[in-house]
Amino acid sequence: MAIDNDLALVRARHSMPLVFATGAAVGVLGGMIGLGGAEFRLPLLIGLFGFAALSAVILNKAMSLVVVLAALPARLAAVPASELAAHSTIAVNLLAGSLLGAWAGATWAVRMRSSTLYKVLAMLMVFMAAALMVSHITTLGTLSLPLWAQIPSGVAAGFGIGVVAAIMGVAGGELLIPTIVLLYGVDIKTAGSLSLLVSLPTMLVAFARYSRDGSFAVLGANLRFTMVMAGGSIAGALLGGLLLGVFSDLVLIPALAVILLVSAVKLARHE
Repeated sequence: MAIDNDLALVRARHSMPLVFATGAAVGVLGGMIGLGGAEFRLPLLIGLFGFAALSAVILNKAMSLVVVLAALPARLAAVPASELAAHSTIAVNLLAGSLLGAWAGATWAVRMRSSTLYKVLAMLMVFMAAALMVSHITTLGTLSLPLWAQIPSGVAAGFGIGVVAAIMGVAGGELLIPTIVLLYGVDIKTAGSLSLLVSLPTMLVAFARYSRDGSFAVLGANLRFTMVMAGGSIAGALLGGLLLGVFSDLVLIPALAVILLVSAVKLARHE
């Protein structure tokens, strides 16, 4: 792994404009669909910059954390705090599962063989592509579950989302938002803000678990790389937000799903 990290570090030192541009491109893609775009950043960290799977996940998690922190004030300004407070039980319900899932997912990731982690990431890319299609192309209804079923369903869904977010190094908004709409019948705008309130502590738990592993040193060795790409992602997300609605979802979402599927194939074949 040291060889992989050293190679990535050398590349990063001589290509900061490329690092920023790559982060910006990811941010634009995510911004156009109202997400952070970390699922698009992960295969680039592996394929373009040469990071090993676990190192890429850790760096992706760090960048996702920075992007979420940057987006949180804007989201809180868009949805009144009183409205979020009225739905605080939803966040608590999901967090009861997602915090455990984040710790478990990060634990599994650090214990996996690298070859296995590549295949798991590839499968999760396919899953993300499917979630993207379902949440943006179809009309989400509400399951209208009774309270006795809604609470354990929220915990179970939160756990699964926490696992996926930890293993991929993403915030999990692409899964949290449709889950909140389906389980709790909340409008999409409020669901987006609630997803940030759930994803932030969930990412911190996964981050804390990764920090206990020797692979976490990749973050310190590539801190400048991480901050430059995160800065590009934030700038790109702002631009992508301005482009929101310029491209039809019927064209944009399938195109992004294809990008994820192609990335999944490349990760599955990665040696």
